[in-house]
Amino acid sequence: MNNVTVNRANFNDWMVPVFAPANFILVRGQGSQVWDQNDKQYIDFAGGIAVNALGHAHPVAVQAMTEQATQLWHIGNGYTNEPVLRLAKQLVENTFADKVFFCNSGAEANEAALKLARKVGLLSGNPQKNQIVAFKNAFHGRTLFTVTAGGQPKYSQDFAPLPEGIQHTAFNDLEQAKAVINENTCAVIVEPIQGEGGVLPADLEFLKGLRQLCDEHGAVLIFDEVQTGVGRTGSLYAYMNTGVTPDILTTAKALGGGFPIGAMITTDKYANMYAVGDHGTTYGGNPLACAVANAVFEFINTAEVLEGVKQRFDHFVSGLNKINAKFNVFEQIRGQGLLIGCVLKAEHAGQAKTIVNLAGEEGLLALVAGPNVVRFTPSLIIPFEDIDEGLRRFEQALEKFAQELKECA
Repeated sequence: MNNVTVNRANFNDWMVPVFAPANFILVRGQGSQVWDQNDKQYIDFAGGIAVNALGHAHPVAVQAMTEQATQLWHIGNGYTNEPVLRLAKQLVENTFADKVFFCNSGAEANEAALKLARKVGLLSGNPQKNQIVAFKNAFHGRTLFTVTAGGQPKYSQDFAPLPEGIQHTAFNDLEQAKAVINENTCAVIVEPIQGEGGVLPADLEFLKGLRQLCDEHGAVLIFDEVQTGVGRTGSLYAYMNTGVTPDILTTAKALGGGFPIGAMITTDKYANMYAVGDHGTTYGGNPLACAVANAVFEFINTAEVLEGVKQRFDHFVSGLNKINAKFNVFEQIRGQGLLIGCVLKAEHAGQAKTIVNLAGEEGLLALVAGPNVVRFTPSLIIPFEDIDEGLRRFEQALEKFAQELKECA
C-alpha cells in the first residue's frame, strides 16, 4: 500500500471534512525546509502549528526515536517505564511542579487540568465550588469540555448541550475578572499568550491580578502553555517571563518536537487530590513518545537555544517592519519569541487566509490566528538565512496581495 499513488483530490474522497488543507501534499522535510509531491521547496514558518520545535527530521529526535523503537514502544499504564520517569524528572526539576500527568495532546492535558480543578472544588467542602472562569477568544482544545472552556463559540455552538459551569469574561480586563471570580470558582484557566485567538499577550498586571484573585477565593490558576511552552517565547515556559506561578500548567505541541505527547504538571498539593482511577489515558506516557520528548526537551532547555529564540524574534520583527513599511498592510506586529502575529489593518479585515494562501504560492508555509492575524511559529532553531528567504517570499506574497487590492479598487 505504501506504493499507492495518492493526490490532493483523494483527501476529499476519503477524509472527514473537518479540515481544508492546502492544495499540495508535503512529502519530506529537513530543518526548516519542506518539499511537496512536485519537489517544490517551501520555507516552513508554520512549524506544524508551534509543534516542530527543532524543525523536520532533526538528528537528536530521530536518534532518540529510532533507538527507543528497537526496545519498547507501548506497555499501558499498568506498568511504568524508564523514559517516562526521566521526562517527569526533567519537567519537575526545571519548573515549579512536583508531579506530572502524561497524555497525548494539549486538549487532553487541559481536560486533565480542568477535571483536577473540579476535584479540588469537590474536596473543598463547598458543594457549589465547581465554577470555571475562562476568557473570550481563548482556545483550549476540541474535546467537549475544552472546546466549551475555549471562548470561541464558532467551535462549540454546534455541539450543544455543552458542559455547564464555565463562564467567559474579557481577556486582559481585570475588573471584569473580579466580577466573576468568587468563592464558588474552582479554577481560572488562561493562556499567557492567546495563540489561536490572535497572538495576544496577557498583560502582566492582568496575570498578577488573576493570581491574587485565585489565592483570595481558593481557586486553582491554570496556565495553558500548550502553544507557548518548551522555549517558544524564549523562556522554557512563558510563566517564567511574568513573575506569576500557576498551580497547574499544561504543555504539549513542542514537547515532543512533532511526536504526539502532552502533559499536565502541578504541585503535590493538587496532584494528591487525584486518586488512582480518577483519570487516565491508554497511550499517555508511552516509552516511545517520552524518549523523543526527553531528547527534544533537553536540547531546547539550554541558554544557547533559548537566547537564540529571542535573537530570532528581533530578526523577524525587524524584517517584518521593513516589509510593512513598504505595503502598510499590518496595524501591529506582536508576540514573544517565535510566536509572532501580524495584525491586519481594519481595511483588510478577514484577509489573513488570503495572504497565507498567496504565501503558499510563493513557497512559504504560514498560519492564521483568526481572520485578521497572520501567524508565524517556526522551528526554534530556524537558520537566519531561512528567515531571510522566508521573509523575501512573504514580501512577494504581499506584493501580489497589494496588486489584487488595486485591481479590485
